[in-house]
Order: sequence, then structure tokens, then C-alpha cells
Amino acid sequence: MGQKVSPIGLRVGINKDWNSTWYADKKTFAANLKEDQEVKNFITKKYKACSISKVTIERTESKLVINIFTAKPGMIIGTKGAGIENIKKEIAKLIRPVKLLVVNVKEIKKPDLDAQLVAESIASQIEKRVAAKRALKLAIERVMKAGAKGCKVQVSGVLAKANEKAQTEKQFRGSVPLHTLRADIDYGETAAYTMIGKIGVKCWIYKGEILGKPGQKGGANNVNA
Repeated sequence: MGQKVSPIGLRVGINKDWNSTWYADKKTFAANLKEDQEVKNFITKKYKACSISKVTIERTESKLVINIFTAKPGMIIGTKGAGIENIKKEIAKLIRPVKLLVVNVKEIKKPDLDAQLVAESIASQIEKRVAAKRALKLAIERVMKAGAKGCKVQVSGVLAKANEKAQTEKQFRGSVPLHTLRADIDYGETAAYTMIGKIGVKCWIYKGEILGKPGQKGGANNVNA
């Protein structure tokens, strides 16, 4: 169970929340879903260098709120908020007209505890021809130093030019209880594109246990990034 299913999807409704929060009938559900995906793809691709962890979307009948979680908020906001206005103009072209469009940029204060950012960091190092083993070892050391209780990182693909067969390299530190639903496990995945081929990167970070549902007072006994 823990190996085959995303640990975030497995915990939605238990201690994780949906990245898109809205209600729609059968007529508008598909359109909303398509818009959400287009908006997320646009932001993650255009601002790839801004260390974006995730994009969440909230909808009401007349309001659309987009939350961008990033380790480099200044690069997105720009001078006097000019970057936010540019994002709004671009997003307005991708969605149906709404009365109010709100874009919030939220800073990730501990990027070394964010699994998606750690995975992207590993992929970036591999693309710069850093050895996979070294990249994984350095990433785990940073994660554990930041205060994580456990971390597992994995790369899969053709890792060496001399060996054309696909390989899987793993590094593990601490405990990562994937089967414990109350465990707060962050998961991220991405890909590194090298001259040899595509290399998949995955990262699991265990931060502690959450007792209660997300947003519930006193529900967590750990500090989230």
C-alpha cells in the first residue's frame, strides 16, 4: 500500500487537504478541472526557477483564489507587486471570466523540508552532471539537518553512460512509516533530463505525526515547512 500509492493521496481527508477546493455540478465540473490543470501547468512551467512547491486553487460562484507556495516569493511578486498583476493577466486568458481573481504568494520558510523542492534540487544537480549517489547523499543530509524525522530519496533511469541499463539508486535515513496514516509524510516527484536520457526522482520526508484533521486546532505535534 505505502509503496504503490502516493502518500499524499492516501491521506487526503485524514491529515492532508485537496489542492483544489470547490463544488460544481455535472455541467461545469469538467471545465473547472481543465482550467485548474492549465493554470497549474502555466505557473509551474513559467516560474520553474522560482522553486514552486505546489499551487492550490479555491473557487466560489464569483471568486477564484490561487495560492502559490514558493521558496523565492520575491522573484514572483516583482517590484511593487508588478509580477502579481502579470500573472493575473496571463491566468485571465486561461479561465472563464470571474468577478474576482486573487493570487496569493506564500513563502516556504524551510525549503529543505519540502519534498517537491528537494526532488527538484536533486534533479537539477543530476542535470549538471553531479553523480546520483552524491546528489542523494547531500539532499538527505540537508533534510535531516532541517529537522525531519526521516527521509527516503530515489532516482531511476540510466545513471551512467557506461551502463546503458536502467538502474534504481536509493538513499534512506531515519524512519518513513508509509503505512501509518496519521504520519505527516510529504512526497514529491520530478524528472531530470540528461544526455543519456530521462531520470525519475522521488522524495519522501517524514515530519512527525498529526493527530486530528488538517486545520483542526491542536491537530499537529510537528512544525510544517
